[in-house]
Amino acid sequence: MTDKTLTRMDLSEAVFREVGLSRNESAQLVESVLDHMSDSLVKGEQVKISSFGTFSVRNKSARVGRNPKTGEEVPINPRRVLTFRPSHLMKDRVASGNKS
Repeated sequence: MTDKTLTRMDLSEAVFREVGLSRNESAQLVESVLDHMSDSLVKGEQVKISSFGTFSVRNKSARVGRNPKTGEEVPINPRRVLTFRPSHLMKDRVASGNKS
């Protein structure tokens, strides 16, 4: 495994190379797509990308947690969490990368 992280700049550079837009237009396109995805998730909508996966927001109810060091019970407030469920194609693609 590598410590490489895919960044917004990497995505916009890929769009620049593959699509042929200017670097500035490529960066704006990536930002626009990410903003649209974020806005949809904030509204509680699912974001499904075919052959990749589905992002969704789940509401988690309040519960009592426990501090692992002290064993003290701590209340955990209700919150919204972002989840990602990869598609079967993505799971298969990642799994095939394990066979080196």
